[in-house]
Amino acid sequence: MNIDLTNTTTRRIQDALTQARHLMGGPAVGMVLTLIIVTDESAQYDAVRAATEAAREHPCRVLTVISRDSRGNSSRLDAEIRLGETGPGETVLLRMYGPLALHADSVVVPLLMPDTPVVTWWPGGRVPETPSKDPLGKLAQRRVTDAYAAPDRLGTLARLAQVYRPGDTDFTWTRLTTWRSLLAAALDQEHAEITAGEVTAEPDSPSAELLAAWLSLRLGVPFSRSASDGPGITGVRLVTADGDITVTRPDGRVATLSRPDQPDRQVSLMRRPLPELLAEELRRLDPDEVYHEAAARFAKDLAAVAAQAEVPPGAKAAETSGATPELPEDPVSGLDGGTEAP
Repeated sequence: MNIDLTNTTTRRIQDALTQARHLMGGPAVGMVLTLIIVTDESAQYDAVRAATEAAREHPCRVLTVISRDSRGNSSRLDAEIRLGETGPGETVLLRMYGPLALHADSVVVPLLMPDTPVVTWWPGGRVPETPSKDPLGKLAQRRVTDAYAAPDRLGTLARLAQVYRPGDTDFTWTRLTTWRSLLAAALDQEHAEITAGEVTAEPDSPSAELLAAWLSLRLGVPFSRSASDGPGITGVRLVTADGDITVTRPDGRVATLSRPDQPDRQVSLMRRPLPELLAEELRRLDPDEVYHEAAARFAKDLAAVAAQAEVPPGAKAAETSGATPELPEDPVSGLDGGTEAP
């Protein structure tokens, strides 16, 4: 069922939702959360489709906020309500014009499901400066971004790490779930001590940077990054005295796990579609501290690399004159020459 409301109000939208549920024979709401999608017209189709598929696992009310021209003098709210087409949830597209587009939270609040969690998602490159301080981010227990779609992927991920608040997460981390599971399972078996590692991926891959940071934190050894043609992450190498433990995935579908003195194993490692990523994030609403640790480590390493690139002119003179300048932090491990406990 589709209902179009032009130049409407939140009260009329609520009444239309209630009436539609009764007409469809389902007076009970039965939703477990509210998903707020902040997007534009160009990205709303893919975002709504992903939310609709995720709603099959998590019945929810999807409020899609689409800000149109905010420069006009008059405010207007158009709504498109979709019920019962492809899933058990409710989808409301809210198109806001004029000054109303600058106050989307005032429209969204009356439409939130009572006594249920709220998740706010910014698909594509629409990443707020500080998700937890964004008007629509303040309403949510969970805030989901995607640094991979931003123009400056690594800079955006580093900024999100600096402004992290409990409840923040990013799809660049969600994409690593299968990689982390495979690597953890591989290291459950007996192996020699790991002394170093390398992650290979397409250039400027925030997921690869997070994976290298997570492995370095957990294993207490430095991890380097190397570039490939992709797609995504194409390999991880763990250096041991007995030989390398490697996971290679050149096609984005099937990975090969190689261990010293053991036959190679083929493992399914598909690149996950957007609906699957969203469904995973909707499964947990508690803070993801592991993501925070990995993102903070990446931001720290990135800052160390930037600091090394801007060595003051007097540093080299001090070195040649016999003075001992303060050593910069290791740009890869961030460990000042030591190691962290796994």
